[in-house]
Amino acid sequence: MDKPVDKPTHLVEFETMLLGRHSHLYAARSRAAGGNLDRSAYVLLSRIRMHGPMSIGQLSEAFGLDASTLNRQTAAMLRSGVVERIPDPDGGIARKFRITKEGERRLQADRNANIEGLERVMEDWSPEDVDRFAGYLERFNRDIERLEGRPWPRP
Repeated sequence: MDKPVDKPTHLVEFETMLLGRHSHLYAARSRAAGGNLDRSAYVLLSRIRMHGPMSIGQLSEAFGLDASTLNRQTAAMLRSGVVERIPDPDGGIARKFRITKEGERRLQADRNANIEGLERVMEDWSPEDVDRFAGYLERFNRDIERLEGRPWPRP
């Protein structure tokens, strides 16, 4: 085992590893519910929903991914009908991706399935415990975003 440190960050590392392992319990994607987006589409659509139409360059900056990766991901999203390519509403040269009605529907179906899964996992938690946990997760995510220089828009 590694040398102890002032803060028990090794416990956080272990628990985040397990969280990734257990995500299927709370992030079940159901074809019956009409969702079933892959993880990259779910995250990209969530960002486009929060920000509005985005170009490949804006997505690259927001996610720290290269354009070729985003071109592959957005091409798959175009084929599945969850985004459409539109002229820049602000008059810029680059075309932007906008979420379609089908994309909104599928994103919401997956989000609802995720929330239902989380509710099953935390069914015995008090509303105050859920609120505290959400607050810690937000703080954790905001600190990661601060270090990366890529803040995520929030409602």
